[in-house]
Amino acid sequence: MHIALFGATGGTGRQILAQALAQGHRITALARDPGRLDPRDGLTTRGGDVRDPAAVATCIAGADAVICALGSHGHQEPIEARGTAHILTAMPAAGVRRLVVVSSLGVGDSRAQIAWPFRLIMDLLLKQILAAKAEQERLVMASGLDWVIVRPGGLTDGPRTGHYRYGTDPTLRSGRIARADVAEFVLRQLTDDTFLRQTPAVT
Repeated sequence: MHIALFGATGGTGRQILAQALAQGHRITALARDPGRLDPRDGLTTRGGDVRDPAAVATCIAGADAVICALGSHGHQEPIEARGTAHILTAMPAAGVRRLVVVSSLGVGDSRAQIAWPFRLIMDLLLKQILAAKAEQERLVMASGLDWVIVRPGGLTDGPRTGHYRYGTDPTLRSGRIARADVAEFVLRQLTDDTFLRQTPAVT
């Protein structure tokens, strides 16, 4: 497939990029600093900002599917909702319907799946980012596209194991999971309709 990837320079995005290329997919990635992505076969890097509608549209043109792994850090203005809004506008114009979004456990109706001490920490330290992710999810759910929102638990940089839990059961509790395992699950959602228009947790 030809995949438009947003958030390719982040921890999870890099894992998605590497595994997608290994599987033979072609990737077009939008990055504010293209130099952060090493050239490799199958990868086209577009310089630009996800807050720029024209840059987003250029990245999506000709794609078969879109993966959105946008993430905000530190004190920067959260980009999840604003960037995703531009993606959702560009996709129908380009004739692209499949969208896989990486969100987080603790967002929306998955709040109870996070242990209360971590809910408190998230409320204190990540309030703006969680609000942006909640708005991102709301926009995606209202889009009418063929979407899957993946909600991972606590992310680590460990190797891919292939051993993790996933699903929409609200009793599935958050735990640690390698970004590499999240990437594996995300890529499966490109062609698997099991969780179409659903919000599976992966942990």
